[in-house]
Amino acid sequence: MTYKIGFIGTGVMGASIVRHLLTAGHAVTVFTRTKAKAEPLLEAGAGWAPAVQDAVRGADIVFTMVGYPSDVEEVYFGQDGILATGSAGQVLVDMTTSSPALAKRIETAAEEKGMKSLDAPVSGGDVGARNGTLSIMCGGEEAVFEQVKPVFDVFGSRVMLQGPAGAGQHTKMSNQLAIATNIIGVCEALAYAQKAGLDAEKVLESIATGAAGSWSLSNLGPRMLAGNFEPGFYTKHFLKDLHIALEEAKAMELPLPGLELAISLYEDLSNQGFSDKGTQVLFKYYE
Repeated sequence: MTYKIGFIGTGVMGASIVRHLLTAGHAVTVFTRTKAKAEPLLEAGAGWAPAVQDAVRGADIVFTMVGYPSDVEEVYFGQDGILATGSAGQVLVDMTTSSPALAKRIETAAEEKGMKSLDAPVSGGDVGARNGTLSIMCGGEEAVFEQVKPVFDVFGSRVMLQGPAGAGQHTKMSNQLAIATNIIGVCEALAYAQKAGLDAEKVLESIATGAAGSWSLSNLGPRMLAGNFEPGFYTKHFLKDLHIALEEAKAMELPLPGLELAISLYEDLSNQGFSDKGTQVLFKYYE
């Protein structure tokens, strides 16, 4: 079954997701703030929406993948936003990594208009988006999840309902916490290998398939050693996620010293002008 899909936000990952949806035969209309960035998608068959409401009108499912919780607020609750211009029966899917409380607000507001919603943040970076192997973590009603799951399966290899609204966002916070301290470990392992006079690429080859193996080690480690710090996932967005996780942890009275260390290191790099680089730029801290 194919759907009419409105897709708002076609950044590094969103653009790849739209390509998968088009390939699967869905009719996709996209909106992003800078039309020039969407031109390759338009050439691939996507329709263009001059404004948010143009992507929403007539869509069966509306996906959003924007930058910050403030962007989510604007897109959903703005005067000409999704909730103001959408219609009953539509399903709203926010794939932005945002706050669990905001996901619950969206669900409540959507239900008041006869709409349904899911929070569905993803993990897998630019590689997972290109390959269609993203992990998709969902919060919301099971019936809505089951309706949208065949669409998720087009660009995700692991798609799971974690619980009610907000559960997808809480799961993504767990994901980001695991990544944050893991990247520190990857950087320190490679910095140590270099300082010891070893061939860091050979060390990476040896340890990536052992007990130390991880996605960050296999995918970001080579980029670090090559000096490639271009974003698969922006440092500024990762730092945003970590601050959300810290706020949630404090509300639960859960101490997370590893998270606090990662935030301090990334904030230091951001202050040096590296906020638009990929998360692997943390390696610069050790060089």
